[in-house]
Amino acid sequence: MALKPTIFKIKVALTDLDREVYESLSLTIAQHPSETSERMMVRLLAYCLNYEEQLEFCKGLSDTEEPDLWARALTGELDLWIEAGEPGADRIKKVSRQAKKTIVYCFNTKSATWWQLESPKLAKLSATVIQFSWPEIQKLADLIERTMDISVTITGNSVYVAAARGEIELSLTTLQE
Repeated sequence: MALKPTIFKIKVALTDLDREVYESLSLTIAQHPSETSERMMVRLLAYCLNYEEQLEFCKGLSDTEEPDLWARALTGELDLWIEAGEPGADRIKKVSRQAKKTIVYCFNTKSATWWQLESPKLAKLSATVIQFSWPEIQKLADLIERTMDISVTITGNSVYVAAARGEIELSLTTLQE
């Protein structure tokens, strides 16, 4: 019998000062059995950082043909493809041809090594690569509850997250635009 995902219900008060986005979001996020809490929270941050009406969570780990998040135009065209983690350059090459915009959010202990190895190949591609600090992501994961209300404020290269279990400021490092 296959393991089932863990379901999280998260209410987000989103304030993106750079894009002038002010939204109250009710999200249901399924955490794949093999997914870490840190990765799930990166997906949540990616959603907040790129919020638009058409943005949706995808099957991600359950389906290798889908990203973690995407946004499709009303015509069905792929506007945005978002990956969380350290995907291979071949995958990004393929999807950057399909989507108008491709973003990778790397975050774990091996992201610096991944970037060192993949950056020469990724430099030739139309993809944005943003790195989160692993210790900050770990602290963010400590705030998780199955049902929670959080406040996410985005300004410049910082994301402020406040939840019942605490607060954290995360910094974004743009490795490639």
